[in-house]
Amino acid sequence: MSDDTTPMQKMMGGYAPTFVGLTDDVLFGQVWSRTDDLSPRDRSLITISSLVSAGNIEQLNGHIPMGLANGLTKDEITEAITHVAFYAGWPKAVSALTLAKQIFES
Repeated sequence: MSDDTTPMQKMMGGYAPTFVGLTDDVLFGQVWSRTDDLSPRDRSLITISSLVSAGNIEQLNGHIPMGLANGLTKDEITEAITHVAFYAGWPKAVSALTLAKQIFES
């Protein structure tokens, strides 16, 4: 695959081309590109919080680095996860913080 291969293309390859297209074109192409009302930084903060709340910890492997690239600090990400713990559940936050720590240390 070429250097301009998207993360979803790398993950799915040719297995689910419609899903890859929707992810790349709609989610990241249309939704994430709308910056008039929410910046990429804000979208990352919301996404990280939502993923923790839903227990989708594995997805944080992509979204924590994206959040850092979009201007979030490690402290802001940690604080968001800590805050969400009281609403989404302690075990979800422990899992998210454990993963965040690994990502920050790598």
